[in-house]
Amino acid sequence: MENILDFTRDDLAVWLESRDIRPFRAGQIFKWLYIRQVDAFEQMTDLSKALRKTLADCFFVNRLILDERQVSVDGTEKFLLRLADGQHIESVLIPEKDHFTLCVSSQVGCAQACQFCLTAKGGFVRNLSVAEIISQVRDARYYLLEKDVDPLKLSNIVFMGMGEPLANYKNLIKALFIITDSDYGLKFSSRRVTVSTSGLVPKMTQLGLDTDVNLAVSLNATTDEMRSELMPINKTYPLPVLLAACQTFAMKPRNKITFEYILMKGVNDTRTDALRLVKLLLPIKAKVNLIPFNEHGRSDFKRPSKNAVSDFLQILLDRNLTAITRKSKGDDILAACGQLKAKLLP
Repeated sequence: MENILDFTRDDLAVWLESRDIRPFRAGQIFKWLYIRQVDAFEQMTDLSKALRKTLADCFFVNRLILDERQVSVDGTEKFLLRLADGQHIESVLIPEKDHFTLCVSSQVGCAQACQFCLTAKGGFVRNLSVAEIISQVRDARYYLLEKDVDPLKLSNIVFMGMGEPLANYKNLIKALFIITDSDYGLKFSSRRVTVSTSGLVPKMTQLGLDTDVNLAVSLNATTDEMRSELMPINKTYPLPVLLAACQTFAMKPRNKITFEYILMKGVNDTRTDALRLVKLLLPIKAKVNLIPFNEHGRSDFKRPSKNAVSDFLQILLDRNLTAITRKSKGDDILAACGQLKAKLLP
């Protein structure tokens, strides 16, 4: 049997048509799965009994198993989710002023080996399936529904959880089709969905051609020497190659690429770094998220002082670069990527 959540609406329409079932039924099924949040085919009452039996014979629907939930004083909620094979991933539900943002994982572990990243410490295990990606979003909406919160208040998705999304490209794209299916799927606006990458240049270019979602690039250094030390992917796609791809990235006229820059004390937080960052991003439609490093016991990197962060930001702003310091949320509940799962590691 197959998990029906692995199917896009077009996939399901093809499957139905191959069995002489009218393909428009795919839209009805999607409404039951994603809008009405049902988990049993017999509940899909506008489908014939025969079709419901066919679906039940061929497909299953399940939810991820919640092994642990932590709630921060600021309302951020971190979920440790167990998959069918016993592996674990994390997602984070972040309350904003008038909506929620969900941080989603795309892989179990990660192969990119970024030196500052806790997820990398556990190595790469496997890609997530479409269903495992989608379930994080579907289950979070169901969770809000059970709390008597309008599930549509979960309106923003960021692929900034465990794993490199573009290294799981085929499943990522299918998941994005379901997430942004405005008629029958999860109905997220593409402008409210962001995919973050460490810099898989060929897949970045393809993402711009295949979707309208936002791109975020984890930059974190302003020289090839430092970036290669922090992020091994830079040896394959060094800064000139990465930034050239960003310049030609296909996006809507008013959009900008977000560059994430994790500030680490004594590593990449100097005035010289800030000035180099301005120069690097000058030719690109860019905005910068400065992220003070979230310290953890498996890393020697340290968080810069508030003054150092403020000074770095001011240099960018004074030179007309759009930039913010991302407000850290969930510090009291190990909300940084990989921290909750790390408790399971030796």
